[in-house]
Amino acid sequence: MPFADVNGQTIHYVDSGGEGPAILLSHGFGMGWEMWSPQVGPLTDAGWRVVTYDERGWGQTLFTEPFTYWDLAADAVALLDHLGVDSAVLAGMSQGGFLTLRVALTAPDRVRAMVLVDTEAGSLNAEEYAQFNGLFDAALAEGLAGPVGDMLQSVVFGPDFDASLWRAKWNSKPVSAWAGAKECLFERDSILDRLGEITCPALVLHGDADAAIPLERGRATADGLGGPTTFVTVPGAGHSSNLENPDVVNAALLEFLAGLA
Repeated sequence: MPFADVNGQTIHYVDSGGEGPAILLSHGFGMGWEMWSPQVGPLTDAGWRVVTYDERGWGQTLFTEPFTYWDLAADAVALLDHLGVDSAVLAGMSQGGFLTLRVALTAPDRVRAMVLVDTEAGSLNAEEYAQFNGLFDAALAEGLAGPVGDMLQSVVFGPDFDASLWRAKWNSKPVSAWAGAKECLFERDSILDRLGEITCPALVLHGDADAAIPLERGRATADGLGGPTTFVTVPGAGHSSNLENPDVVNAALLEFLAGLA
């Protein structure tokens, strides 16, 4: 699998290739390029050049820390440069959405359209900050194989989703290796007041059982964007709706992409 030495990082990526328009898929916290597997086949079949990758702190991507979502946005643009892609659709789930929004603010000419999955433009409030720090401290002390892992699973996935693949990945390295990505996530800034600057077409998808980012925050993000935006509620899905209900997500995604000028 290829690696790109860009922006001072060594980023692992997977590129379907081809001459079609490009779509860059950015994953969520605790995840990796594989989380887009239900979308890659349908997108490729529809003629898209699909690029997935591991963000800093996850999978096979080497990284330096500390870093912010503005840094991850710069990584995404640098990866597009490496691939020779002038403009792409950017899709992001959760933290992938955080960085996608920041690419749209810093390099709008590179973003043909956006797809946001279970994400938001705001930062953690004081209560959430305390709760998530407590969960991380417990994970450092106890690991993720037992009750703390169960709690994290309930945040990232709905109750009926088989998360065994991701639980195995979480347990494959020490929780201390998550520290840089955790600081990036917990300390993120709010860009709610800048959403109106983003005028590209957007599709916003959000699980109606999302325990990490409530549905109303996804809707508020959609309402704040300055361009034509479609909001889709994904029934029965938690925080990872593209994995939990791919039929609904893929149908909406392909319809949105087919309608791009």
